[in-house]
Amino acid sequence: MLGYKKAILIIKKSKIKINSEIILSINSVNRVCASDVYSPYNYPAANNTSFDGYAVSSKDTKNLTKKKFKKFKILKTLAAGDNPKIQKIPKYSTIEVMTGAIIQKPFDAVIPVEKIKLFTKKKKYNYIIVDQKINKNDNIRFEGSDFKKGKKVITKGELIKPQHILAFKALGIKKILVKKIPKIVFFTTGNEISNSKNIPKWKVRNSNGFYLKSYLKNFPIKFLDNKILRDNEKKKFYNEIIKNLKTDTDIIITSGAVSKGKFDFVPEIIEKFKLSNFFKGALIRPGKPILFAKFRNKNKVFFGLPGNPISSAACFRFFVYPFILTSLGIMSGKSIKAKLKNKFVKKKSFTRFVKGLLVHNSKGYAEFKVLKGQESFKILPFTKSNAWGVFGDKKSVFKKGDLISCFSL
Repeated sequence: MLGYKKAILIIKKSKIKINSEIILSINSVNRVCASDVYSPYNYPAANNTSFDGYAVSSKDTKNLTKKKFKKFKILKTLAAGDNPKIQKIPKYSTIEVMTGAIIQKPFDAVIPVEKIKLFTKKKKYNYIIVDQKINKNDNIRFEGSDFKKGKKVITKGELIKPQHILAFKALGIKKILVKKIPKIVFFTTGNEISNSKNIPKWKVRNSNGFYLKSYLKNFPIKFLDNKILRDNEKKKFYNEIIKNLKTDTDIIITSGAVSKGKFDFVPEIIEKFKLSNFFKGALIRPGKPILFAKFRNKNKVFFGLPGNPISSAACFRFFVYPFILTSLGIMSGKSIKAKLKNKFVKKKSFTRFVKGLLVHNSKGYAEFKVLKGQESFKILPFTKSNAWGVFGDKKSVFKKGDLISCFSL
């Protein structure tokens, strides 16, 4: 049976090709960028003021003091968006500017309005008084100081976020190349599964598919079906696989019926197809019976997840999710190293995925607490968790203070 590292390596090598499409940038949030995007312009497009105030030439203020001041004539008022062109600009002139107004030569500094002394003539403010040296570039936002033309805005493989939309719109980027949205078909198996609210004690409410669908809600995935397959529906399952191999479905996932029980029909049916990179079972807990296969000569894969809810959740997080990221060209998130807060013992040859709490102590160091109730059927501890702790297969006893790799749920 494969170890975790070997299994995940096979899965990542089996990535599927996901084509790209061009869409409007305003509709691209939560999509995966399929090529590097560069700024077509300088931003800001020109030097402009960061304050309401008065634009001056710093050279005109070089020798000014409280005793040796000058009156600067106000030529006009400029707001953001106004054409800044002026035909003649005499020495000791100024322009009243609003935040964002363009600053053109010979002006190269702005005096904030709060620091201005106005000179009144015939009840009009025609001049300002400048009685100190003003430094060049004071309160100026420079052309291209945020984005230079050709500056990378987003890298291929990044998930587009609302802040990227802000940049796209500011830079006039109307269209963007993104990865198409992969499609997942999901089947829950078992006579015990029910979609009813009120059920007898021998039934189980359908939950695994709804968990996976909600997990992917803000991710570029289309979750097509959440069907139930009963214990006697092997033929129906076979026909469902045939049907999906003929459609644009990318990933087929089942939950349950992957072990060695009398009604665990999934491996038997999957092995009827031409497969590559097939494995059944991995040295992990929870999730030991996991099954994976890529359909030969098809750009499609199959994941058979165990039926226990935490086994299903763990296998999705540590096998299906990395596969999706790899196929979309997204870099997988790195683990956080944390000190173990309480002793944990497991079987040496297995990798354990453990429900727990990742916290930071008073000194700012990350710590991981193993929660009680690690059984694969127990959901309550999972609701209290905020991270998975991964305990490797090299040893069985983990002491308080040992470093553990932690991952987001």
